[in-house]
Amino acid sequence: MLEGLGRTQRDLLHALLYEPAGLSIDDLAHRLAITRTAVRQHLAALERDGLVMRGSTRPTGRRPEQLHQLTEQAKEAFPRQYPLLANLLIDEVAGLLGPQALAELMRSLGRKLAADLTHDVIDEAQIVEHMNRSGYQAEVFFRSTGEPQIIAHNCVFHHLAKAHPVVCELDLALIGALGGGTTEHQECMLRGGHVCRFSLKADSAGPPQGRNGAP
Repeated sequence: MLEGLGRTQRDLLHALLYEPAGLSIDDLAHRLAITRTAVRQHLAALERDGLVMRGSTRPTGRRPEQLHQLTEQAKEAFPRQYPLLANLLIDEVAGLLGPQALAELMRSLGRKLAADLTHDVIDEAQIVEHMNRSGYQAEVFFRSTGEPQIIAHNCVFHHLAKAHPVVCELDLALIGALGGGTTEHQECMLRGGHVCRFSLKADSAGPPQGRNGAP
């Protein structure tokens, strides 16, 4: 995200990163060597984009100064090493539990995510809505036979799954639990596919029921 900003706006965000309590317009004008008017213009644009917010005021003996701070969204735009930590954790868990237990752990996590989203069994369109809130960029595609499929254009765990393909079990379990069935992974970006393509198959035990047991 920071790469899409101009140099002055990046410098402004870096200045705020080093001052969690916030900086005033005068502080920023001094640090960036630009006018107060320019600072106001950049702050207005960054506030509009959800990267800067107004914090507390600072007493000056005259009129209190408004301080400006980074939002959580802006902080997340700076480099993070979540994939590194996740890789280390999965390597450690795999060594402790073994591959089969790790796969079942991923399925358990997928089912837990589904339970956190809804207690009801839902259809493909509703599943896609939940997936898109997590960034999958998914849609429902209907084959010529009328069978619905879920197409995901973005693998949200791509770098992690490249090192640990077992992570795909989480997606399969998530979709299956949401839809009250099992999921077939018919195309996968990790295996050379252009998208990740999922088909939901209803359980043979009977008609779908809500997670609370209600039909």
